[in-house]
Amino acid sequence: MISKILAAVATTTAAFAQLGHAQTAPNDEGWAAAYQKAETAMGRLSASEKIGLVTGVGWDKGPCVGNTGSAGSIGYPSLCLQDGPLGLRFGKSVTAFAPGIQAASTWDVDLIRQRGQYMGAEAKSMGVNVMLGPVAGALGKIPNGGRNWEGFGPDPYLTGIAMMETIEGMQSSGVQACAKHYILNEQEVNRNTMSSNVDDRTMHELYLWPFADSVKANVASVMCSYNKINGNWACESEEALQKLLKDELGFPGFVVSDWDAQHTTEGSAKAGMDMTMPGSNYDGGNVLWGDRLQQAIGSGSVPQSRVDDMVKRVLASWYYTGQDTGYPRFNINADVRGNHAENARAVARDGIVLLKNDDGVLPLGAGTSKIAVIGSASVNNPAGINSCVDRGCNTGALAMGWGSGTVDLTYLVAPHDAINERARAEGASVTLSNSDDPGRGAQAAQGADVALVFITANSGEGYIEVDGNPGDRNNLDPWHNGNALVKAVAAANPNTIVVAHSTGPIILESILENAGVKGIVWAGLPGQENGNALVDILWGDTNPNGKLPYTLGKKPGDWGTSVVQGDDNFREGLYIDYRHFDKNNIEPRYEFGFGLSYTTFEYADITVDSTATAGPATGDLAPGGPKDLYDTVATVTATITNSGSVDGAEVAQLYVTLPASAPEAPPKQLRGFAKLPLTAGESGTATFNLRRKDLSFWDTSAKKWVVPEGEFGISVGASSRDIRLEGTITV
Repeated sequence: MISKILAAVATTTAAFAQLGHAQTAPNDEGWAAAYQKAETAMGRLSASEKIGLVTGVGWDKGPCVGNTGSAGSIGYPSLCLQDGPLGLRFGKSVTAFAPGIQAASTWDVDLIRQRGQYMGAEAKSMGVNVMLGPVAGALGKIPNGGRNWEGFGPDPYLTGIAMMETIEGMQSSGVQACAKHYILNEQEVNRNTMSSNVDDRTMHELYLWPFADSVKANVASVMCSYNKINGNWACESEEALQKLLKDELGFPGFVVSDWDAQHTTEGSAKAGMDMTMPGSNYDGGNVLWGDRLQQAIGSGSVPQSRVDDMVKRVLASWYYTGQDTGYPRFNINADVRGNHAENARAVARDGIVLLKNDDGVLPLGAGTSKIAVIGSASVNNPAGINSCVDRGCNTGALAMGWGSGTVDLTYLVAPHDAINERARAEGASVTLSNSDDPGRGAQAAQGADVALVFITANSGEGYIEVDGNPGDRNNLDPWHNGNALVKAVAAANPNTIVVAHSTGPIILESILENAGVKGIVWAGLPGQENGNALVDILWGDTNPNGKLPYTLGKKPGDWGTSVVQGDDNFREGLYIDYRHFDKNNIEPRYEFGFGLSYTTFEYADITVDSTATAGPATGDLAPGGPKDLYDTVATVTATITNSGSVDGAEVAQLYVTLPASAPEAPPKQLRGFAKLPLTAGESGTATFNLRRKDLSFWDTSAKKWVVPEGEFGISVGASSRDIRLEGTITV
């Protein structure tokens, strides 16, 4: 199969399908050249060196979170693999970038790509070969899933584009990206024992989709997850690793296990896993490759050809990213930050979503002379910003969730500190109550022109439990008695603004019942620039331009999914997040794609131009699948006008409705977006280039992506429910 893939990539230099924004063409010939180098190098490797290249040295036995053996015969180092998806875990002087979910809420492909580029640059400067990110699984079908914040949200199209941009950015800096966690790893509870059982169509149209985009972006590696897939361990699932990832998607890189996610020697090897990490369990035992893999080769239970394929894939990824020449040595103490705080602040700022702004309470202006800042999340943890292992805290300003996908903070700008500094510059005073006690909050709020109340909800990885939350959140309420705090403050001050920092959706109904709540600022997960990003929005230095990357419902049952005990049969199928809300006519509190602004935008003049034809994709195999899947087959344009008096940016979104001839499908699905910065009174053109895949469904009988015959609905709007323009495509 790999020869077929390489033949395909070697004979094409076609650019990436245009997705409504600038793209860099992938080096399609790069994999062929990398494999040629790997083939040459293979001849100089000893049997033990081959085994060493695919086997971790053991937990805590190397300088990185994961390390392989080296091969002096070809100048190959001990490969360094390091977390994670928002920066370099355990680094002493690194940037704590805004997490993936905040990047998604910017809907800004340039910022997302730059974020990836800067993360990759830090990894290379520190001598890290493989950076363990970005994250497409958990996709986020469960609103309180513990690790949803590491990824880009429950829409596969938005996540797929974000994965593409991040991977291309990271690998342009020379580091190998690792798309994880493959696949169906949607909760933390029972993640090491449960089976995620999913049908073929749902697998392709939701969960595999962003991994296909990752492979299309030439990701160097993919990490298999802890859970089972339809009864088989993810790292021993031939269906997932070989048939879907390598055969169907044409993935030429290597598959690495999640840490201690390997269960057998032969099963993992034969299924298509290529590297085991960290090479042992956390006690140093359970070494399943190394000598045991060599014994399996000797007995014939694992073919030598399979091991050679593993080694070739690992080497090819190393060559593909240019790490064979002048790559730095690992140095955990290196200061690698550069000017990267600029991106950290921009993503944190542009990912803020304004949910409510009654009576124009925001932005704050000259008439604001007294400000109350209330809540424990308005200040940094008094015990220290890194006082909790892997950020497993429930105290202080929130920058990220907890777990292996975190970093040690070099600094964290607390909301109160940034607000106080700005207020002084504006001649205003600030009263602080860094308590969650309702009475003290109400007292601080009295007499202030505006009261800012900070609420949070946190989550993370399941090896840490915080306040009884086992990774996944137990509920969708604000933490620290947030509802009662807001109620007391809103009763004391008629201009109360709630600032929410959260890893995912919170039920806001109790908060919205308070007449004094005039504003809600959904500030998400901002990373190290928490307070600075917030101040940019509160005073209107930047017009709010973030949009929700998930739906906020009115009650927990609105999403139709929840953390399960035992196995998960994915009974909701295609209908997660807004797809579920739309299908069941459930009114959300704030819908997917929603976000207010300090200005207004008008939509007009939709045009639709299509060359799409019905039938299956039949192109040659290349990374990502058949090449014609990524051909542009339709272009939709719309005129967006900033009709207000304030400069701003609008995220125009395109949704597709499949024709009646297709199998049952969600009422509409995101298939394009464009972010337009527009000065007051300015008009611009939003252009959406639809790929063949964007108009297709997965035909479970033919095992192909198929464009159905009939009339497609095209909807363009400001959110999934605020549709401004409609058109059709007839195929």
